[in-house]
Amino acid sequence: MSPAEVPVPVAIGPSTPAPTLLRKAVVEGGATIADLPQARALIWAGGPGEFPDELPPSVEWVQLPAAGVEDWFTAGILARHPDIRFTSAAGAFAASVAEHALMLLLAGVRYLPEHLRAGSWRQHEFFPHVGTLHGRTVTIVGAGGIGRALIPMLVPLGAHIIAVNRSGRPVTGPGIPDTVETLPAEHLARIWPRTDHVVIAAPATPETKHLVGAEELARLKPSSWVINVARGSLIDTDALVGALASGAIGGAGLDVTDPEPLPDGHPLWVLPNAIVTPHDSNPPQLRLAAFADHVGANVQRFTTGRDLLAPIDTERGY
Repeated sequence: MSPAEVPVPVAIGPSTPAPTLLRKAVVEGGATIADLPQARALIWAGGPGEFPDELPPSVEWVQLPAAGVEDWFTAGILARHPDIRFTSAAGAFAASVAEHALMLLLAGVRYLPEHLRAGSWRQHEFFPHVGTLHGRTVTIVGAGGIGRALIPMLVPLGAHIIAVNRSGRPVTGPGIPDTVETLPAEHLARIWPRTDHVVIAAPATPETKHLVGAEELARLKPSSWVINVARGSLIDTDALVGALASGAIGGAGLDVTDPEPLPDGHPLWVLPNAIVTPHDSNPPQLRLAAFADHVGANVQRFTTGRDLLAPIDTERGY
């Protein structure tokens, strides 16, 4: 076998042996599984606290296991390895998270929390509060992989979609119609009074901390629901609690919170117009298979010299 035909050596960490799905993904991607000292790439399935202090000079690329990588920046891992390409798992879990976001939004708009709490037939009391997504405007802030998965779920329900991304370039993909309006993040202030509901799916960076605060919440409608499936830090929790308690907005559906885990006794647990799920939009039983698919696609790209999926931009922080 000539050197050109030798499969690219790829290591998997931190557990030994590596999960079967990851091993299969590496091999089907055209590489061979190797120990770290001989590897040209590292597929990492653990957290930043377990990551090696040093990597061998042969390593050119590291695949991280999560879409959100703020903890890796905080730990200084990317800064310690400036010559290595890092990729995240952005987009790998989009379908599951988008489905969860839609569930939270529909539950709020259809007044499901109060229905679940009801112990008697309160039809006429509930009627004024039950809404619809048909003909309503839903804004997706951070319309990346999750947004591209969510839009085709919303369109059949008759919602008008505003997609907000960094560049303002039109969001495209399977099932995304030309009627989707795309705006750059710099125009976000114009969105709040226009929209009926908001889905937060943006990355957590210093610039996006408290992206939704008291001022933004005050500009929404009393019927608006705010859904957060990104990171808790994107919403000012104290401002959100105030807006929910006063009725300034219709409600909030949160799969992520700040602080997280949300402490027992926190107002968000008892406010009737708050739905909190424990960061399970991407549950473990779905996560590994989705990550393995992402790994397989990126290994194939690496072995054939193509651009990798979800490269991390150290300047932007995601």
